[in-house]
Amino acid sequence: MMSTEAFSLSVALKGTGISKELLQIAEKVEHQQRITEAEGMLLFEKGELGFLGALASHIAGRLHHNKVYFNRNFHIEPTNVCVFTCNFCSYSRLYKNRDDGWELSMEQMLDMVRKYDGQPVTEVHIVGGVHPKMNLEFFCELVSKIKAHRPDLHIKGFTAVELDYMFRKAKLSVEEGMMKFKEAGLQSLPGGGAEIFHPDVRMEICADKVDGDGWLLIHETAHKLGMHTNATILYGHIEKYEHRIDHMSRLRNLQDKTGGFNCFIPLKFRNKDNDMSNIPELSVVEDLRLYAISRIFMDNFRNLKAYWPMLGRQSAQLTLSFGVNDLDGTIDDTTKIYSMAGSEEQSPAMSTENLCDLILAVGKIPVERDTLYNELKVYKEPELAH
Repeated sequence: MMSTEAFSLSVALKGTGISKELLQIAEKVEHQQRITEAEGMLLFEKGELGFLGALASHIAGRLHHNKVYFNRNFHIEPTNVCVFTCNFCSYSRLYKNRDDGWELSMEQMLDMVRKYDGQPVTEVHIVGGVHPKMNLEFFCELVSKIKAHRPDLHIKGFTAVELDYMFRKAKLSVEEGMMKFKEAGLQSLPGGGAEIFHPDVRMEICADKVDGDGWLLIHETAHKLGMHTNATILYGHIEKYEHRIDHMSRLRNLQDKTGGFNCFIPLKFRNKDNDMSNIPELSVVEDLRLYAISRIFMDNFRNLKAYWPMLGRQSAQLTLSFGVNDLDGTIDDTTKIYSMAGSEEQSPAMSTENLCDLILAVGKIPVERDTLYNELKVYKEPELAH
């Protein structure tokens, strides 16, 4: 028997002029059946925003019952000096020409951790440029010192791009390198560096760093060691719809195999001060379409995150009606990666109260979580939820 929720969706879509092919996708969504790559392409090519939003909201409602998650975290960005030259990047400074670059010492980073002593943060997020002198040994020592100072703090750190470089430089296999980090106290990986997996696109935007297969191998290895990770896509530049579907399909396949991904995070390309500044940014409407299709296609990813410092508060709030159930965290104002790329959030920090108000304003229930999505506190339910 079809649930009341599914029945309401089915009734709402009847007589709306939607094509037979799209209605068949809606029926799959109702019955919790996976859509194909071809159907994913059809959603990008023919799916209207309202239709996509209805499907995505239906899925998010079934999974999360009007809850929207956030966590209390802070970022450490060890350096913006990098050996790689990604065309879309506004953040890094070349190692050989380090004007405007920063390189934090071990003690400076530990001071950043100490600044949060006694505060209810649950996660530190460590990610930055690929610096040849900040090697595996250096970062394992940093992780172990953070863990010794504050054992309850979850350490999420290092993109697959950073890890690949460190492992190759140390002449270690991926498994050997990941084991060293796990033993030091690293608990999970962020999803950065995925960009677009397809080699045709990757060759144009970031040819000199780890390829898609290498990124997936590092995350699969982390999963096998019992570590959870996140996954991302960088959208809105030179990629086409088929490249997005290929990317999401590879992630979906790995999630089928390991179940180790916590969430999927679409990241919007920003065109300020980089080698792709000639490419116009996508509209908010196209952002919302991408989020909705991600929710529909990525059926084995329980959580879909909108990273509000990149999108801006208002746009991130809109995504909550298009399948998103997570807004990341309160985030300390040391986060520079996206403000340097032209994000609307030049000082990306929000208090817990601000974040809750943003969620409550659209009739959702704010829930504080830890890194692994254990619920820590459910805040007051909005009147609109009753």
